[in-house]
Amino acid sequence: MKTAVIVFPGSNCDRDAHDALLKLTGKAPAMVWHKDGEIPAGTDLVMVPGGFSYGDYLRCGAMAGNSPIIAQLKAHAGRGGYVLGVCNGFQILTETGLLPGALVRNASLHFVCRPQKLKVESANTAFTSAYTGGSEIVIPIAHAEGNYYADAATLDRLEGDGRVAFRYAAGENPNGAARDIAGVLSENGRVMGMMPHPERAVGGHEGGRDGVALFESLMAAA
Repeated sequence: MKTAVIVFPGSNCDRDAHDALLKLTGKAPAMVWHKDGEIPAGTDLVMVPGGFSYGDYLRCGAMAGNSPIIAQLKAHAGRGGYVLGVCNGFQILTETGLLPGALVRNASLHFVCRPQKLKVESANTAFTSAYTGGSEIVIPIAHAEGNYYADAATLDRLEGDGRVAFRYAAGENPNGAARDIAGVLSENGRVMGMMPHPERAVGGHEGGRDGVALFESLMAAA
C-alpha cells in the first residue's frame, strides 16, 4: 500500500502517522507539505494527521481546510482513494465538506487525554474489516474540540447508511459527541474521520495495539 501524510504548520502527529505507516506497511509514507507539495501518483491512502494546524486559530481545521493541498485531497477522494483524518484531521475533513457535521468544544470545556474505550460499530467497511463488529477496543484520545455535532437529519442518515464506524463505549463519552459518535464515513465509504488516534496504538509500548486492525483493514482493501 502506497501512503502519504499531509503536513500543515502546527501539525504535531505527522511523525506518529509516519512511524505507524512505516511499521505496518514496510514503506515510508510521502510527507506532503500542504502548500507546495503534491500527493504522489498511485497513492492508496492519504492520512490527514492530528495536531493544531495553524494553531487552531478561527475554528479548528478551518484554515487548513482552505490550504492549496485540499484540491488534491478532494481529487484523490474523488478517484476512489482512501483518506483517513485523525483528530485535527477529522476537523479538517468536516471543514472541507469531505465529511458531514462539525467538531465543537468538548462539553466539559476541558482538554481530554487518556486511553478511550470504543465500540466498533460495523466491520463492513474498508477501515474496520479486520475488527469484529460490536467489539470493544481501546484507542488513545487527546483533544479539546472533539464533540461531534450534526443535525438530526444528518445523524439519522449516517445511522441509516451504516456510516458510523466507531462510537464511544456506553457511559464512556469523553466530549459530549452526538449519539456517542467517534468516527464517521463518507457516502462512498472511502473517507473516514475519527477523533481517537489509531496511529498511537500500533506498537504496544503506547499502551496497546488496537489500532493495528484499522491499518490492516486498509491494506486489505487497497
